[in-house]
Amino acid sequence: MSRNFFRCPWWTGYSPWAPNPSVSSWNPHVNRRPSYSSRPSRASSHNPLGITWSTQASCWIHISNLNMASKRDEPLPKRMRTGEEEHVEQNPSEKKSSSPSRDARVPPLHAPPEPPKTLAEVQVSTAQMPFTARDVRRQWEDFNLYYSELSRWNHVFGRNPENFDFTVLSYNILSQDLLEDNSHLYSHCRRPILIWSYRLPNILKELADMNADILCLQEVQENHYRTQIKPSLESLGYHCEYKARTGDKPDGCAICFKSDKFSLVSVTPVEYYRPNIALLNRDNIGLVLLLQPKSQRAAPVICVANTHLLYNPRRGDIKLAQLAILLAEIANVAFTKDRGFCPIVLCGDFNSVPGSPLHSFIREGKLNYEGVTIGKVSGQEQYSRGQRILSCPIWPKSLGISQNCVFEPKEKARKSGESFSETSAGNSAPNTQVQSSLYHHFSLSSVYSHFFPGSGVPEVTTCHSRCALTVDYIFYSAAMNDLFAQLGTNFSQNGLQLLGRLSLLTEQDLWSVNGLPNETNSSDHLSLLAMFRLEI
Repeated sequence: MSRNFFRCPWWTGYSPWAPNPSVSSWNPHVNRRPSYSSRPSRASSHNPLGITWSTQASCWIHISNLNMASKRDEPLPKRMRTGEEEHVEQNPSEKKSSSPSRDARVPPLHAPPEPPKTLAEVQVSTAQMPFTARDVRRQWEDFNLYYSELSRWNHVFGRNPENFDFTVLSYNILSQDLLEDNSHLYSHCRRPILIWSYRLPNILKELADMNADILCLQEVQENHYRTQIKPSLESLGYHCEYKARTGDKPDGCAICFKSDKFSLVSVTPVEYYRPNIALLNRDNIGLVLLLQPKSQRAAPVICVANTHLLYNPRRGDIKLAQLAILLAEIANVAFTKDRGFCPIVLCGDFNSVPGSPLHSFIREGKLNYEGVTIGKVSGQEQYSRGQRILSCPIWPKSLGISQNCVFEPKEKARKSGESFSETSAGNSAPNTQVQSSLYHHFSLSSVYSHFFPGSGVPEVTTCHSRCALTVDYIFYSAAMNDLFAQLGTNFSQNGLQLLGRLSLLTEQDLWSVNGLPNETNSSDHLSLLAMFRLEI
């Protein structure tokens, strides 16, 4: 079937601060946002939101409509106060203007009372919360209809694959310690909704309501994970894996999956810190799992990766180096000589906006960074402010990772098992002396289009007092017959079909209910949810 029939401008290449892109060529029959019924149906394991898929009923999210004191200043780095300071050149006036400021309405943050440990015990009284509330609707966008014709032709030609459908959620749940150490970002919030004993039930309820088969969580505070989050998720049938940030940092990343849906093949924790490399002196991490679908037919394993890259908008060099390490680890575990790469789902908070060089590198598999300043890599800031140009190469050879984002032979020999080599895919980076380009061998598409069709208004995944941007993503290996892969995507032999997604919101939507967090959405990020199909 020709892809031109389903052609629509999923990817416009514009950054959020650019003028609204033209969407005149958008096909209203593809990726449409119709009017929705407000009556959700009963939830099931195949219907994580309790939504009638055929009618595309909406998913309601009730969030508060409070008096907001929104600020449009440049975001400050989210960090621990006791952590290492970012070494960025600023003049004295800039330092003064960027210092944290606390809203007079927000009292000092104290340690909250210890909340219940399991979901069954979670009950929180809202009698002392006389907030007015309104509804903001997030719609489930169901794409199953567009695959019906493909299914019909499969039967005509005698091809009857088994469909293995599963859902993936990515969610930065906002570490309580980071919230308290960056209270200037939440000056628009009432104090009670920032307390952990109030936030935890909301987060657990959202995860339970979503009922995703795979959860990729960021900013998961380790003490809360061990005593509260993990026991609650295990009671819902999840197997949980966790990787804490290095350097005694309080949070980390978790990947949790339904035990009745997958079995665990391998766990690869990824540390970006390298003691002898100045560029890699930060404590961010990643986590990579290989999961075996529990299906009647033999199915390939699925590689699920989760990460939270460095926040600092002015250190794009560090972000690219961290991403290269993660991609090398994925290549090391996800490749087999007989089948190539297994299906890949890459989730996380990448602290980079759509259209930025880092985002484009993930999507396109290549990046020419010659002449790019380190502050432009993530696209979080509009101005370079005299920042230096990315060095060529970005990271030293001692890291053991090539410009193809795979381990060099010596580094690969240090790792056990069968690993991906430079020549395995037959499309390695050109062997030239000018090393100003990066490559990776995956064919990845983004679940979200990043702009609303028709209006061109940017989608938003995080919203607080300092900014409203898209920084969270779900990338996936697109199958040859995936009708909703973004334009320009190279398809994967062992890929996935995108069957649906939970829509995002605009900045205006979120500020109409006082941004994030609020009384029922207890993170400063929105959750991302997608449904995939693996044909076996």
